[in-house]
Formats: sequence, C-alpha cells, structure tokens
Amino acid sequence: MLEFVIAGLVLGGIYAIASAGLVITYTASGILNFAFGAMAFFIARFYYYLHTEHSWGILPAAIVAIGLAGPIMGIFLYAVLFRYLRFNSPLIKVVATVGLLVAIPALATIIFGSGAILQAPGLAPEPVHVYQFLGVPITLDDIIVYICVVATVVLGAGVLRFTEVGLKVRAMVDSPAMTDLSGTNPDLVSGGVWAVSVFFAGLTGVLAAPIIGLDPNKFTVLIAAAFAAVIAAKMRSLPIAVGVGLLMGIATSLAERYLPSNSQWSGEIIDAIPFIVIAVVLLYSLLRRGRMGDVERVGGALDRAITPQGESRLAGSTSGALESGSLGLISKYAGPFLLIVAAGALPLIVQGYWVGLTAAAFAYAVIFLSWTLVTGEGGMLWLCQITFAGVGAITTAELATTHGWPVLAAVAVGGVIAMLMGLVVGLLSIRLGDLYVALVTLTFGLLVENLVFTLPSFVNSGLGLTVNPPSFATSSRVLAYLFLGIFVVIALFILNFRRSTSGLAMNAVRWSDPGARTTGVSVVQMKVTVAALAALVAGIGGGLLAIQQSTIAPGTFDTFLGVVWLAVLVTIGIRSTAAAIIAGLSFVMLPALAQAYLPTWTGNIPPLLFGLGAISAAKYPDGALAEQSRRFRNQLLRLADRQKPPLVIDTLSGPALADDAVGTATGTAQSAVAVGKAP
Repeated sequence: MLEFVIAGLVLGGIYAIASAGLVITYTASGILNFAFGAMAFFIARFYYYLHTEHSWGILPAAIVAIGLAGPIMGIFLYAVLFRYLRFNSPLIKVVATVGLLVAIPALATIIFGSGAILQAPGLAPEPVHVYQFLGVPITLDDIIVYICVVATVVLGAGVLRFTEVGLKVRAMVDSPAMTDLSGTNPDLVSGGVWAVSVFFAGLTGVLAAPIIGLDPNKFTVLIAAAFAAVIAAKMRSLPIAVGVGLLMGIATSLAERYLPSNSQWSGEIIDAIPFIVIAVVLLYSLLRRGRMGDVERVGGALDRAITPQGESRLAGSTSGALESGSLGLISKYAGPFLLIVAAGALPLIVQGYWVGLTAAAFAYAVIFLSWTLVTGEGGMLWLCQITFAGVGAITTAELATTHGWPVLAAVAVGGVIAMLMGLVVGLLSIRLGDLYVALVTLTFGLLVENLVFTLPSFVNSGLGLTVNPPSFATSSRVLAYLFLGIFVVIALFILNFRRSTSGLAMNAVRWSDPGARTTGVSVVQMKVTVAALAALVAGIGGGLLAIQQSTIAPGTFDTFLGVVWLAVLVTIGIRSTAAAIIAGLSFVMLPALAQAYLPTWTGNIPPLLFGLGAISAAKYPDGALAEQSRRFRNQLLRLADRQKPPLVIDTLSGPALADDAVGTATGTAQSAVAVGKAP
C-alpha cells in the first residue's frame, strides 16, 4: 500500500502545483484559466525542443523554458488580453481562455512540429536514478516533484501572507482602484501574478511530461482534473487546493491498487476520479447552500463605478433589431436568405469527396445551433454540447442498426434523450452561477466520455457503430439537402423563439438576472427551458453527423473537441443562426482545403485562427459576422437618413427621441413586455 501512496503523491503533487497556479490567477484577477493546460504543454514542448532536440543541458533548458519563457508568456498575455477582462462577465472570461486553449497547441505545433512524442524527459538526468525508501523505489523525478510541492506551499503561502508583495496582491484583489491611489501600480502587480501563474504552468508541464508524454489533449485533461482541487478550495484557498490535489493523486493510485485489473470499468473509473470529486463538491454545495457563493465578484465598489460595464456579455444588441426593422423586412432577411441559397448551391458546384463534406458541414451547423440557443439566447456557457451530440449519435445507431427503427425516427428519439439529460444537468447547475455552469457541463461531458462512451458495446472493439442513411438518400448530394432542410427548420424555430413572449423574457434574463427576477420572470425556468431545447438540437445534430459519417468511431465526440467547435462558432457569431452554417462550412472545409492544396504544416492554421477568433470575443462579443453585419446596417441607416426630410420637433409634445435613445429603450421595452407575459 505504501508503494501506491508514494506513487500517488507524484500525481497529486502535479495536481497541487497546477491548482496553485490556477488559484493564484483566480484570486488576483477573477479569471479561471481554462488555457492552463495548453500553456503547460507549450512550455514543456519548448523545454523538450531545447533539451532533447538541441542538446541543451537540463539547467539552462529549464531556466530558459520555465524561468524565462513562462513568465514572458504570462506578461505578454496579460498585456494584450487579460488586463481587459477583469470586469467582464464570466462568460467572456471563459470564452477568451477557451480561445487560448485552442490556439496555443496549434501555435506550438506550427513552431515545433507535429510529431508524436510519447516519452519526454523531466528535470532529472537520464538515466533517471532510482532510490529506495522503506523498500519502495522512488525515482529522482519523483523527488523533484515532492520538493516542488513543498516549495510551492511554503514559498507561495509565505509570500502571500507575510511579505509586502503579498500585501499588494491581496490589496489589489480587494480594490485595484484603491491600490492605485496608495501608490502601487495594479497593472505591474497583475502582470507579476500572471508571470508567476504561467511559471507554475511551465513547471507543471515539465514535471508531467515523463508521465503523460507531450500530447496537448492529455495536458488539457490533466488540468481539467486539477479543477477539482480548485473548486474544493472555492477557488481562493491555496493550502486547501494543494491538499486536495495531493489527496486526489493518492486516491487515484489506491484505486489502481484495489480495483480489479480485469474489469472493464476499472480504467474508466480511475480516469474519472477527479471529475467525480468535482461533481460531489458541486452537488454538496448546491444541496446545502443552493449555489457556490458570489466568487465571481472582483474588486470593490469604486472599481465598478469607474469601469465601463456596457459590453460584458455574449449577447446581441437590442438596437440591432431596431436597425433591421428600420431597413424593412427585405433587407433584414436578405442576408440569411442569400446565404442559404449559396449553401444550397454548394453541393451542385462541388463534386465527389467535397459533396460529402458539405453534408458534414450542414450536420455540424445543426449542432452549432445548440450553442446559438444556450449561449447566444440563454447567456450560459455549456461545454458539453458535443456530449449531447454523442448521445444523439449513439442512440441513432443503436435504434436504427440494432433495433431496425427508421433512421430519422431514431434521430428524433436521440434528440429527445439528449434533451432529458440537458434538463437534468440544467436543473442541477444553473443555480450555481455562470462560471460553475461551465465547470459542471465540462465535468458532465468528461464523465460521460469516460464512463459511457467507452462501453464495449459502443466502442465495438475499436470499430465503432454503423449507421445507414435513409433509403431515399441515395447520394451524398441528397443527404446534404436533407441536412440543410433540417437546419433551416431549426433556424426558423430559433428566430420564432426570439420573437415570442418566452424569447423576450429570455432576453431580459440574459441582460439582468436580478432585473428579470424582480419583474416576475422565473430565471431558472427560462434558462432550463433554453438549455433543454439546446440539448435537443445538439442530439439531433449528432444523429445527422452519425448518418453522414456512417460509422461512429471512438473519439468522435471527445469533450475537448467540442471546445474547438465552440471556438469556431464564437469566431463567426454566437447569436446568429446564419453564423452557424458559416461555422459548419468553415470547420469542415478550411482544414480539407489546407490538407489538399497547402503544405502539411498549414493544417494547424485553421484551429489557430479559430482560437484567436474566440479570444476576440473580449472585444466583439457577438463575433466577426455579427460585427460586420452591424457595421453594414449602420452604413445603410446613414444612407437612408440622408434621404429623409429634416425632423420637425413638436414643441407641445416634447422633443423627438434620437435614434440611439430609441435603440437603447427598445430592448428595455421588449423585455418589459416579456416580463408581463412570460410563463
């Protein structure tokens, strides 16, 4: 048993160091860094590049990679991104770090190459020396991990609690504005905090590389597991985070010791232990207190009074609807109509292999519409839509292939099952707050991926499940038009939902939970309804994707692949139904074009661009398409205004409202109407 405890302390030590870096940045900036694993991978890959590929010594390679490149990356990202996010909504913060999660591994592959690296060196000289402790072998790499954990706890807690630097950091957390008035530069302190955080990311990456190799997906899963320690510490207590991280490592190692090695469930349960811890902590907090607490509040009243708060949500502008209405129905719907016509012409223009890709793109577009509902309309960031798509795909395959159902009926049932799962997840998570909704849905996706999607009946010895298309879909071209028709029906449903009483009530909830609640809107009911509808759409889209691919291969619906999907949609536009079809075409066609006509290394450019596009949500919350559309409408309005006769003001009735005032008032009026009529 002692052997497994000591071995577990190594993994737990890596969890502990990672959780320390996450806690430091959250307490100082209010940002939970979902890109921590990507940063760890980048620094570890750079260390490998220096030490292994260019024969640098361990010490100089570690100093340059961990001690210099890590802090420089942290300062750079703070200067260009993080300092602008401090008072943004949790949604914007998470989306921006998700963009980094997608972009950084793609950038690392472009810089360092894409070869798979299964074995990577740590900080110990090779061959790694092995010691004996109470009859248990301990490698020098293990000892270095223990030393780093002790140093992290002692130095980290000591600096934060007993030094002037720690006092400045704690003061900045309470109020950057007051810290500035006292003569301390908050930007300097925050930049230093991010430098330390990315230093911890680099240290985590180099220490973990000998265990998991250099695979960005494994690093992301490792850091997602470290979230369990951060959540247990309520994202603020460094000692608790470190302690829980160590205990998780020990629990994982003991599970390997006592679970039967010949059971199919053992490996899945071991991998899922951190996510089970997250689920238990969140459920406990929900049942005991109803929510995790107001951990998302950063800074004091003075900071919020002097900081602009106008564009902090992934939500559409209500003035946009007014502008479109001013231009008439034709100009309002001309763009989406022409886009559908162009998409419909695409299967006729391309041939062979590319026709099948258009069908896949339309299936992805349906899945992307689920985020248009849950995030664009509901203002919630769900990271498990790919899981609902997987549920729909597996249900479709089981019913259609195994039980002989008509395949489209199987798709519908798969959507309903996904909707029921979304309903349960929504009821359990929505009261926790925006940030925790993202964490709960991520945890749910990882649990389903580890415990359900890996069942032998679904994996089928690595062959996956097969799905046959409908009998009338005799070609990929017919299939593409079928999927496009389903997309149009769902898009029209979403547009009708926006204009309905419930949609207007949801608009009020998205802009202000307290404001909507005080006027009688059931915030939880509205959000759960939208979440369930989004899960239904994702399940239907997953069934369509299964039909197009004909085989559901293992790994098709990995949770972190869904993060890439989200980045694609956010880049184009999270609220626009038209953006969903552009995102589907971009996600499928751009990598295929790069693979067919460009050098191999350019295959990583699309995910890099998608990641950068998601980061741009910090400035353009509605996405690039929505921003360009807004600018185009404004130009049309200016041209229309020039042709209008001068406005005559009736002095008896009072001054006419200016256009921008009308735009501001319209959203409030619509929400007020919704409040009175919404269920």
